[in-house]
Amino acid sequence: MSEISYVRGDATAPSVKGVKMIAHVCNDLGGWGKGFVLAVSRRWPQPEAAYRAWHRDRAANDFGLGAVQFVQVEPYVWVANMIGQHGMRTGSKGVPVRYEAIGTALGRVADRAAELDASVHMPRIGCGLAGGKWSRVEPLISDRLTRRGIPVTVYDHGDAA
Repeated sequence: MSEISYVRGDATAPSVKGVKMIAHVCNDLGGWGKGFVLAVSRRWPQPEAAYRAWHRDRAANDFGLGAVQFVQVEPYVWVANMIGQHGMRTGSKGVPVRYEAIGTALGRVADRAAELDASVHMPRIGCGLAGGKWSRVEPLISDRLTRRGIPVTVYDHGDAA
């Protein structure tokens, strides 16, 4: 069983060889415009366009909590748009993160990563705007991905403290 690697850097620019999958959490409202998605959009237009079309056509597809959309952005790079956030704001119903949906989505990411023989790269998913706690997300990553031998790198952005 491999462990999660933690590095400081940009999760949209993994510097490893082979097929890479960049996984991140999206909301279930069709909103794209804050947080990590901005870094994704600065690099590639396809994930945002695909997500918006997926949401727009949601009556005829699987868009919803726990679903994943895989978007190939370069010959060896995929982006996984994971729906793991209900709404966008913390309010009377608590934070937007949905751990069960993230767990389901990570299972789907693991299946596709195994098919592609890909490593998985991500920020601390669900812990920014979604309001989640890493202590709850990290075990989901270990259970769904690293336990299956899929290499995972988690990126902390910015300079060392």
